[in-house]
Amino acid sequence: MFKKGTIDGVVVRDIRKFVDDRGWLAETYRTDELKENLSNSEQFFPVMSYISVTHPDIARGPHEHVEQSDLFGFIGPSNFKVYLWDNRKNSPTYNNKMVVFAGEDAPKSVLIPPGVVHAYKNVGGKLGMVTNYPNKLFAGNGKKESVDEIRHEDDKNTIYRLD
Repeated sequence: MFKKGTIDGVVVRDIRKFVDDRGWLAETYRTDELKENLSNSEQFFPVMSYISVTHPDIARGPHEHVEQSDLFGFIGPSNFKVYLWDNRKNSPTYNNKMVVFAGEDAPKSVLIPPGVVHAYKNVGGKLGMVTNYPNKLFAGNGKKESVDEIRHEDDKNTIYRLD
């Protein structure tokens, strides 16, 4: 059903770690770099951020958002397999599936527009940390709105399957 290929609007960017005697620093988000990759980049600018930890061999997703974009940062520790499916019927890459390897060995940011189903799995054998800079507030102002999420992981018959 899905064909392998890039997905329109998904931006994958390598993240460089700056290392010195104190440790390292990595820039996970810069508005100027989003502007380089997207003409309409302002709609993707973050309004909040969070950090999550995922145990080895555990996946989060697949799910998608109707209005929200996610801007994930995979810098380590651990490595992740990131799965993306274009579920936008009006997209030139509708039904494309993309898999990105990201994390400690290949630091990356991944911008995921609304309507792109996504999941990631910790494949690195240790606790893995992921940052996210979504462009919508979780559950809206004061957490008083419904959550913008279609949880395909709750459907045992989902077509969005991880390996």
